[in-house]
Amino acid sequence: MPVLAPAPRRPGRLTSARPPAHRTRFRPDIEGLRAFAVLAVLAFHASVPGLAGGFVGVDVFLVISGYLITGLLVREAVTTGRVRLGEFFARRARRLLPSAAVVLVAVAAAGAWLTVPLRRTDLENDVVAAALSVANWRFVHQRTDYLAAGQDESPLLHFWSLAVEEQFSLCWGPLLALLAFLTARAVRRGRALRPVAVAVTAALTLVSFALALRWTGDSVSLAYLGTPSRVWQFGVGALLALLPWHLLPGPRVLRLLCGWAGAGALGWCVLRYDASTPYPGYAALVPALATAAVLLAGAPGRGPEAPARLGVGRLLGLRGPRAVGRLSYTLYLWHWPVLVLAEARFGTLGWPARVALTAASVLPALATRHWVERPLRHSRTVSELPRRGLALGVASVVIPLVLALVVGTTTLKLLGPATPVDLKGLPPGAVTGPTLLARTGAQTGAPNGPIVPNPVQARQSFPPDGACEVAPAVTSSPPCLFGAVDSPDRVVLLGDSHAGQWFSPLLSLAAERGWALEELVKQGCPLAELPVVNPQLGRAYHECDTWRAAALARLGEGPKPRLIVVSSLNRYTDDQDALLSGWERTLKPLRALGVPIVYIEDTPVPGRDVPACVSGHLADPEPCAFDRKKSRWPDPLARKAAAGGLPGVRSVSVNPVLCPAAGPTCPAVLDRVLLYRDDTHLTDVAAVVLAPRLERLLTQAAGLGTGDGWTTLLDERFDGPRGSRPAASRWLYDKGTCYPGCPAAQWGTGEIETMTDSTDNVRLDGEGALEIVPTRRDGRWYSGRIESRRSDFAPPPGGVLRIEASIALPDVSGEAAGGYWPAFWTMGAGLRDGYTGWPATGEIDVMESVNGRESVFGTLHCGTLDGGPCEEPVGLTSPRQKCAGCRGAFHTYAVEIDTAPGAEEVRWTLDGRVYHRVKASATGMDAWEAALLRGQFLILDVAMGGALPAADGGTPGPATEPGHPMRVDRVTVSTREGAA
Repeated sequence: MPVLAPAPRRPGRLTSARPPAHRTRFRPDIEGLRAFAVLAVLAFHASVPGLAGGFVGVDVFLVISGYLITGLLVREAVTTGRVRLGEFFARRARRLLPSAAVVLVAVAAAGAWLTVPLRRTDLENDVVAAALSVANWRFVHQRTDYLAAGQDESPLLHFWSLAVEEQFSLCWGPLLALLAFLTARAVRRGRALRPVAVAVTAALTLVSFALALRWTGDSVSLAYLGTPSRVWQFGVGALLALLPWHLLPGPRVLRLLCGWAGAGALGWCVLRYDASTPYPGYAALVPALATAAVLLAGAPGRGPEAPARLGVGRLLGLRGPRAVGRLSYTLYLWHWPVLVLAEARFGTLGWPARVALTAASVLPALATRHWVERPLRHSRTVSELPRRGLALGVASVVIPLVLALVVGTTTLKLLGPATPVDLKGLPPGAVTGPTLLARTGAQTGAPNGPIVPNPVQARQSFPPDGACEVAPAVTSSPPCLFGAVDSPDRVVLLGDSHAGQWFSPLLSLAAERGWALEELVKQGCPLAELPVVNPQLGRAYHECDTWRAAALARLGEGPKPRLIVVSSLNRYTDDQDALLSGWERTLKPLRALGVPIVYIEDTPVPGRDVPACVSGHLADPEPCAFDRKKSRWPDPLARKAAAGGLPGVRSVSVNPVLCPAAGPTCPAVLDRVLLYRDDTHLTDVAAVVLAPRLERLLTQAAGLGTGDGWTTLLDERFDGPRGSRPAASRWLYDKGTCYPGCPAAQWGTGEIETMTDSTDNVRLDGEGALEIVPTRRDGRWYSGRIESRRSDFAPPPGGVLRIEASIALPDVSGEAAGGYWPAFWTMGAGLRDGYTGWPATGEIDVMESVNGRESVFGTLHCGTLDGGPCEEPVGLTSPRQKCAGCRGAFHTYAVEIDTAPGAEEVRWTLDGRVYHRVKASATGMDAWEAALLRGQFLILDVAMGGALPAADGGTPGPATEPGHPMRVDRVTVSTREGAA
């Protein structure tokens, strides 16, 4: 941090031919105070445990700078009647800018070697901003712009404080020069300058401090990095220089105590402050006033001094602190780039390694001071004329500026065009299946084609929703209607930016139906009712609570929408119970609207700057894949909605294709489509490609209809990589030999298998089918049985429920098939309430086959356990249906529950041919309603043994072959409304 402390005169040192009139007594304690400041900052940046408040070192530098700069200028004005601005700026230029230029050139060059291309372009932009002394405003923009978050730390971030001081100097010097000019006319030799300067400084200090307090509450990044909110710290130092504090009467020991109290307060700040301290609000007063106290204690005064050996200045003036203080500027310049560039190369480092790197930065700091700072600062050739110092300063700005522009422009050309992607030219996305793109997709999805969007385009691949994704400080959404805005039907997109990323697919869905799309999206605001801290504001996110309440009220008071789609980042808290409770509070008023609500499960969160990584691996982006477990957190809302625990709320997910279950990582690029625009959000290109898949999921989840009168409730295609599990959001495993708490020793009627969740028994084949495989190990049989999480499949009043599956039976026959019992069936939802009440709760065997026969049959179970309307325990069973080719080949098995007046029957079909019917009149209405109208869940399994295979003459034996799967290509559930 630059501080212009007066330097001691040394024999033989070249000095200006015209010594400045403002020279004063050298202050060794200031050099020591600078040492404390820089060491505090270094410890903070190195993450040394216990020194989390080291950031207050910057405040120390700012107060010292205000004290010294003001003192030098005012003494010159009082002595000569004017301020020589040319000499002032030339002195600063030759002292500060060459060293900074060396660091900027080194960082620009090292960045070209150590960083990936896209990060390199960011870095060169940082170099430009730092060279022009506006780095703080660049970083303010990045840190207050929610959509620009997620990028890696800049190695020039610390230049923000240098920029603040340069901006202060550029304004403060001319202001004091103007005051000197005005007061010189009014009072001879400008002796009225001090009181006028005090009044102006005090006013500016108070205004700046008030602004700092306000911004600390509203935008902590702006408060921390903004020049207006830091001026008051310069002002504290300036007032110390302008007022004769050291001449106040009082015991001499007070100055000693003042100095030690200030030093103690600074140490306390370093030890007690941390990232949770609201800064720079009232908390910044402590280090600022403490620094002023130390400076005041060492200021020269009149009359007898307090014993110097007892003051804090003696400690600060020791040789060691002074040596560090003289090096503080170049050390401050070098340490942060060394840390950041090392981590860019080697990954995140622990604090011991960071301390070692910080210590290593002493070497370039010493070299820069020895060969750049000192020679130019004391060069007679440079210092004898102000214009030479100014020319040196201009050169120190231009050289890194030109280098950065050349490197940055060259890198951008290598990365490809920055123009937006033509969305109309994208290949078609797959509606289903394990791939992102439809198999007819051509060049863009080719294995060696260009990545789309390229990393530069990805950074700007935002949803085209204008200002409708409202910023953190905004408390209500503007009217945001898209598509057919005059339509009485609309779909609402509600949530945070993770909801906003689905804008394009939702707009497409609305356009297809002639609906309007209403967007209610707020950045960083959880839709679940949770207390959170916003990093851009740096405090509790009250605006989020206000916005959420306003959005829910707007939906409650306005016309009823056709569909509400909600989504949100699911890691605002790791407390799953609190998250689910927050969701339930938010969903309660939405569910009261009686509108279908679909929750889009949160997409993976890479936790790294994906476009930057991909820019360094364009040929093979595999190194940019990220950890699957860390990127996908448990989602309690998705689980509860899938299980039917929130009536009216359905859950869908595109994660099976974005992050397949097989393997430990999730891809950053899929089918040559770059998926993420930062460390968490999808690119709009990825969202557009996912639109057909998402539209299918939303259509079936919300029951929007397919145009033929049928509404799809479930359309399971079993997409996923080979060997992976079926989607946990839609299916759950039955394990063991019976339901939990079941009194029977075995499943069903004496089955001998143990059901598992192993992929040896239940797995996807990678080609869009599920395999359920019986296996034998150590003489024991194992198999698989899965159930749908939803248990609310029921016909609408007067309508039809259709349950259908495309199944290939195990390709095994004869003795090898003894005991095989593949089945697709349903059970009444009431069974899950303690797993009791069968058969009254209902069971529909859509398809059963035993012992490898080329025949299938269907059954209805209802009523009482023995006899009753469904003739238990056998049930109302169909005759055996010949099914040549059903082993190994897919055939369609379906059942329809028709509740239309006059029909009221259950129909079984094989490949569209009805082969069995059960009328409601045969069971009686009580048994009919209890078994069929209160919700069903689906079951797929392959049993081994039991009464049914035994009755057919087959039991598992030594000849029975394990390993023959039942394969399921598709399961669908749909409804058709009854006639009005």
